[in-house]
Amino acid sequence: MTESAQDGEYDAWLDSIESDEGYFLECSNGHGWLPPRRVCPRCHDQDLSQIDLPESGEIASHTTITVPTPQFEDDAPYVTAIVDFGPVSVTGLVRDVDPDDVAIGDVVGIDVGERVTTGERAVVFRPR
Repeated sequence: MTESAQDGEYDAWLDSIESDEGYFLECSNGHGWLPPRRVCPRCHDQDLSQIDLPESGEIASHTTITVPTPQFEDDAPYVTAIVDFGPVSVTGLVRDVDPDDVAIGDVVGIDVGERVTTGERAVVFRPR
């Protein structure tokens, strides 16, 4: 893998997940968002607090990719999922489970892994 440029707050957020200190941002009205954010897009509150991301979440939606773009051809087949962590939802890759066994409501933890094709870091979910 070649060294790539940092993607500011997104890479910092991935670093926090790798060190088991994942977080999200919450406004005073309880709306949750992933960083980077300076203002709540829903109520425009500028008082955002950093809240610990729960250790596990539930798969809310998923799809199995069997014919990817060339950029991810060595990753296939793979499962992308949206996981509900309470006030926030996170999109990532499901790992360590057969794609046919992934189901809505499965409980997963969040981690950081690498794309097979590119070696780039990505959010991954593993069964709990």
